[in-house]
Amino acid sequence: MPLPEILPFGLDAVLVRFEATMSDQANRAALGFAAHIRNSTLPFIEVSSTLASVTLRFDPLAVGLDEVTALLQKHLKTQDWGAVALPSGRKLWRVPTCYGGDHGPQLAEAAELAGLSTEAAIDALGLSRVRVLTIGFAPGLPYLGTLPPEWNIPRQTALTPKVPAGALVVAIRQFVVFANASPTGWRWIGQTALPLFDSTRSPASLFSPADEVIFTPVSETEFATARTAPFGGATWEDVE
Repeated sequence: MPLPEILPFGLDAVLVRFEATMSDQANRAALGFAAHIRNSTLPFIEVSSTLASVTLRFDPLAVGLDEVTALLQKHLKTQDWGAVALPSGRKLWRVPTCYGGDHGPQLAEAAELAGLSTEAAIDALGLSRVRVLTIGFAPGLPYLGTLPPEWNIPRQTALTPKVPAGALVVAIRQFVVFANASPTGWRWIGQTALPLFDSTRSPASLFSPADEVIFTPVSETEFATARTAPFGGATWEDVE
């Protein structure tokens, strides 16, 4: 892929932007390059990947913007970052999810926009293995994708005033799971019991960028059991 832009980001950071909009290639590049920088000796004190970019903070009293830019240009030229393997240490999570009804009141609407019946939508979504593209908007909150093309449904034109913590919402070929009760413009289709963020836990975020997740459909009875289980009933295994 073409070399990304390196842009000043305030007084003590730079933004390495692989593409202006999210794509699978740009997200892989952001995840891979962020992992590379974290494992290097380059003078950055914070590294954070987003959907299609990486933000890198440095100490401006120790190193200048020109030097930082030159170092990044050198490392960016070493390989095609859009073709690198995803970082090691990833997990595959299986998350009990109650779709529709009071736990996902906009499922039928979302399914219709995708051209599917409600039952077919649950089957399709429940089989989708998605990647944590980034953590953002709120502590521990994951954006996950990408879903098949039929799920390129728009956001709502108005906000839903509040969905509960653990709500699974969908739009633009992505899932979001809310760490806390929140307003949203995405359609609420299901409910999990995931404890996505806990400041007393290390790491505090349950998911990490590049983890993979399957939101497995369960009945209301099974979901009630999951609510009382560790990690909301979610299980995980290592991914090579």
